[in-house]
Amino acid sequence: MGRVAVLFRLMPHGVDTDLERIAGEVRGKVPAAVTVRGSQIRDVAYGLRSLLLSVVMDDAGGLLDATEKALAAIDGVESVEVMEEGLL
Repeated sequence: MGRVAVLFRLMPHGVDTDLERIAGEVRGKVPAAVTVRGSQIRDVAYGLRSLLLSVVMDDAGGLLDATEKALAAIDGVESVEVMEEGLL
């Protein structure tokens, strides 16, 4: 089984959502087999920003979906999108 690097984009509910708070909650919400490598807040448009999250995980069945669901369950997150995925 290999390792996979994944880049997620988390979109907030609105322009007033605290992305710093969401970034701080990520480590406690993702499955134990997922390592958070970093995060970055990016401007999207008209005051809206997104949180880019880089993680590394085993290439195990269902782990990507479980991580995506865990991220979507964080208060203030409107949507989660996989931007990039690649084997290490």
